[in-house]
Amino acid sequence: MKIPGFLGNKNKIATKPDRKFKSLIPQWKLWHPRVRQFLDCFVTFGSVLLCLLMLPTRLLGMELLGIGPNWLLIWVVAWSVKRSVFEGAVAGIVLGLLQDALTAPNPTHALSLGIVGMLTSLIQKQRFIQEDFISIALIVFGMAVIADTIFAVQLSLMGGSCGEECIRKVEDIWTYYQRVALASAILSSLWAPVVYYPLNHWWQQMKLISN
Repeated sequence: MKIPGFLGNKNKIATKPDRKFKSLIPQWKLWHPRVRQFLDCFVTFGSVLLCLLMLPTRLLGMELLGIGPNWLLIWVVAWSVKRSVFEGAVAGIVLGLLQDALTAPNPTHALSLGIVGMLTSLIQKQRFIQEDFISIALIVFGMAVIADTIFAVQLSLMGGSCGEECIRKVEDIWTYYQRVALASAILSSLWAPVVYYPLNHWWQQMKLISN
């Protein structure tokens, strides 16, 4: 027995998300392309600056064992998910150099973040993992562990070559960084959607408008 109008209502309901999604895109197509490009660059560089400012910030829920989220690593993952390996690596190196300017250039953060950007692009290109909040959180967790491990390796190499001037032994470095890597990975993965969702939504809209 067919119910009149049932299929028709179902089709109408099914088309609502598409119309709603299209209505979310502002009428920026009427704007000049250079204006849209400037606005896109402003949002992108503004988000990088905000992540830089958030690095030393310790708010409620943003600290575990004295360690905060790695906001720059989260940004690199969000950027690299839908981009090429070269773009991911370059973004990681640039943000790593910016972090070196705020902290210390030796050991450098450019190496670890560059590798993070490259690996994130490779993972997404191979479609090993789908693109959703849980998957992004898992990627950020793994990349945070990798980045802290690379940083610890650099410290160990520096510690092994400085002789009697070494402040910490190699064993102490790895004991400390095991705790740091776990705390940073947990917090970064939990806060990853805060950075990923608005940036990914913005870049998707810009891509739709340009097409």
